[in-house]
Amino acid sequence: MTPAILFLEKQNASFTLHQYECTAQDDFGAHAAEQLQVPLEQVFKTLLTEGEQGAVVALVPSSGKVNLKRLAKAAGVKKLDMMPPAKAERLTGYKVGGISPFAQKKCLTTVVDNSARLHDRILVSGGKRGLSLGVTAELLASLLGAVIADIAE
Repeated sequence: MTPAILFLEKQNASFTLHQYECTAQDDFGAHAAEQLQVPLEQVFKTLLTEGEQGAVVALVPSSGKVNLKRLAKAAGVKKLDMMPPAKAERLTGYKVGGISPFAQKKCLTTVVDNSARLHDRILVSGGKRGLSLGVTAELLASLLGAVIADIAE
């Protein structure tokens, strides 16, 4: 049981669990999509960014990358840069490749790419490598107080 799963259960949220053997050292989203046999654009990666106003979480399809200018605008901040992996791990309490948007150590501003609405459910990290959670974009936004915006390229 990860903090992410415990959080969703406490909220009585509707989600699905997807476990797979994770042997990847990078590009964890592509590995998850391949192992779970789902389209790459349905697996969303959790990216941590930082700026003068603090950290912002971006959820974008593993088939693309985050546009930092659009993310900053959606988050209402001036400028954002990618956060170093070690800092992201300390801030969230999760290891890279298993950073879930749910139940992070701190409640951070979160922005979900609008393409999440194109799928009945998207897959996000469940809080450890080899574990994904299937959720709707609306549930994700509701539970995290997230903004949904065009942030991927």
